Amino acid sequence: MADIRPGWSRFPDIGVPAVSRLQTFSARARHAAIRIGLEAINLIPPALQRGPWTGRGIVFTLHHVRPAQTHPFQPNAILSITPQFLDSAIGVALECGLTPVRLEDVPALLADDGAPRFFAVTLDDGYRNNAQYAAPVFARYGVPYTIFATAGFWDRSRTPWWEVAERMLQRSETLTFDFGDGERVHPAGSVAQKQALFSRLAAFVNTNEEDAAIGRIDAAALRCGVVPVDLLAELVMDAGELRDLAARDPLASIGAHSLTHSNFARLDAERLRTEIEGSVAAVEALTGVRPKAFAYPYGWSTAAGEREARAVADAGLAVGVTTRPGVLKGGAATNMHLLPRISLNGFYQQPRFVRALITGLPFLFR
Repeated sequence: MADIRPGWSRFPDIGVPAVSRLQTFSARARHAAIRIGLEAINLIPPALQRGPWTGRGIVFTLHHVRPAQTHPFQPNAILSITPQFLDSAIGVALECGLTPVRLEDVPALLADDGAPRFFAVTLDDGYRNNAQYAAPVFARYGVPYTIFATAGFWDRSRTPWWEVAERMLQRSETLTFDFGDGERVHPAGSVAQKQALFSRLAAFVNTNEEDAAIGRIDAAALRCGVVPVDLLAELVMDAGELRDLAARDPLASIGAHSLTHSNFARLDAERLRTEIEGSVAAVEALTGVRPKAFAYPYGWSTAAGEREARAVADAGLAVGVTTRPGVLKGGAATNMHLLPRISLNGFYQQPRFVRALITGLPFLFR
């Protein structure tokens, strides 16, 4: 079954019109296949849905939790769910007999053969809507949650390029940018043109030195009238807000999510260590509590592997989570520093889809 995770497509430089058509067809086909698969699982009798593939537990991952967005161009829609869907997803998990737990308790639970099947909830990047819209839902059900905060986001020294690119393209009819073949003016009037340019910007970040690439996107945004640091302040909690949330909400934990949200697999050993240890120290200084869990930026297999897992373990963290999709099975083969998560995905906001994901069947052949 198709992968269910946050991410952005990468296409070769074959021209914006061709990319637009290819991307539209590919995305529609992929989403249709996923929906068909999830619907099919719900047709299987419940007694037959359970098996070794069901696993011992689940870690859900979220990003934005906010009211439905209305702009026709939303390349990050995959990262955004409504509070109503979060409420229904938690309800489904509880109806399926899963026990809500703290993420840091997962290693002990997986080591205990008598532990109930469980779920943990995580939210990446520290968006303000996590406190505004998600925290009340968690409080209603008594569900603990971990917010993985990036130090560069809360201290406003690093911008999330995907948010900057979205806002810049939403407000622009053209984009002046050098993708490696000289600075050119690229049309951005239609949704298809905007989507193709967003994909090219994602590829640009993924294939060039990341710090410099993000700086180039920030500079382009300024030329379009979008101030990246202002957008960051609009979307992401600052240090005081995170500290206050951790202090007042006993269900909340703050986990480490790097200093700059860089692709760890592309960093040298010294920078990797700095990103991890600096992030842990920053969270501890912020909250007074040393974090026990780490979320890899991006979290894909090309951003977090065995080398990165060893570095997280060497930093004394008990848990490292990826965005690789799957359930937690336990056993000696489980790497506690490369745990999979299941995305509560903005494209599949239906309770029956959550019920299908909880069976573990969508990940049977991964």
